[in-house]
Amino acid sequence: MRLPWGFTVRADFNGGEVSSDLGALVLGAVDQRIGLLGRLTQAIGDSRDLRYISHSMRDLLTQRIFQIASGYEDGNDANALRHDPLFKLAAGRAPLEAGKALACSATHSRLENALQRRDIYRLACTLVEQFIASYATAPVSITLDLDHTDDATYGQQALSFYNHHYGHHCYLPLLVFEANSGALVTAVLRPGKRPTGAENAMIMKRVLRLLRRHWPQTHILLRGDGHFANPELMALIQADAQADFLFGLAGNPVLTRQAEGLMKNVRGHLALHQSLAARGWGPAVAAVRHFGEFEYAAGSWPQAFRVVVKAEVLAGSGVTPAKDNQRYVVTSLRRPSPQALYQQDYCARGQAENLIKQVKVDLKSDRTSASSFLANFARLLFAASAYVLHQQLRLLGLQGTALAMAQPRTVMLSLFKIAARVKQYKDRVLLHLPSACPVRDLLALGCQRLYPSTRMRPMPASP
Repeated sequence: MRLPWGFTVRADFNGGEVSSDLGALVLGAVDQRIGLLGRLTQAIGDSRDLRYISHSMRDLLTQRIFQIASGYEDGNDANALRHDPLFKLAAGRAPLEAGKALACSATHSRLENALQRRDIYRLACTLVEQFIASYATAPVSITLDLDHTDDATYGQQALSFYNHHYGHHCYLPLLVFEANSGALVTAVLRPGKRPTGAENAMIMKRVLRLLRRHWPQTHILLRGDGHFANPELMALIQADAQADFLFGLAGNPVLTRQAEGLMKNVRGHLALHQSLAARGWGPAVAAVRHFGEFEYAAGSWPQAFRVVVKAEVLAGSGVTPAKDNQRYVVTSLRRPSPQALYQQDYCARGQAENLIKQVKVDLKSDRTSASSFLANFARLLFAASAYVLHQQLRLLGLQGTALAMAQPRTVMLSLFKIAARVKQYKDRVLLHLPSACPVRDLLALGCQRLYPSTRMRPMPASP
């Protein structure tokens, strides 16, 4: 390339030991604070012959999860990144020492395919234990949001099924988040078919058992859409005196009859508003909604529960007639008013879809292209672990900053992709960062918060 003032610009890849992934060290600092990689390592039974091992289980997990959290979701990326000095440094290896390269993609593939069912189960439980450990004391109450998402599959992948709702073959993993903090509680890879009530109850029974082991008095609210309004899950919650549920409920003729009186009132109010607006006595309205409640029990339910209805009628336009739009939720909660229960408590469930987007889109949890179901389960858990690191980074290092609520992709682009020249001496490693780094103050603040003060060199006293 020739510039206007006569200089030519040339480029090569001979810059030496320079890395563009400073974020690996930030992730390492987060893990030092929360101990995630140590817990995950203990969950896996390592049966390899120690005489022939070059990479410990902790090194493999650190490398794979840090790469996912830095935007490198493919296992093949390890073939180049195994020589990256900052990923080596984050994994506890000398960055410039010969013979200290990290694992290649083939080693990571062997790891994924070697994991047994008991390893996968313990890894999923470890995420729950990590969530519990994120609290210094038992919380008074928590809200757990449950939701499924489609994970498209291709080719002959084990337990892949065609799902008519999504229109393609897929897995249908379940993710559980804590609503207030956005923390991920656990993730479970499932076949692509719709789950039964017994399956939902089986999964949540194990999650609740782990939570109750540490938090026997914490009030737990389970919240989800109509997929979770199952008698088995309701019975599980009813058996716990400190738990409640709030689920969406699909409409049926019985519910329609129960809500008809309220719907007539709403239609009357809409007609009145339209009549007044036509005479110029008030503004036009797009919809009228009221809230009501009644007791209802489906034939399979253990008992009758409180059902809250949103009775809404959408105003028509031109030749389009008005349209009924009633919605139902079922709950064991008694205190909130119908309107507060629906608008504040239930509708807040939509935040879980944004959190799923972070795991799925930013951290590529749907990169489940292995033929083995257990290997794909492991990939989901690795992506979920990467989300835990990002969520804890926002909580511990970025709170009160412009990135406090940022999605993982934004954090990667703003904070992680920073070039550093690496120099290694006998007693230290020196990193030269760009002088024109636009986030230097934010990076310095985050490092001060994440690294223990005992490991940082004190600033000289002022004269």
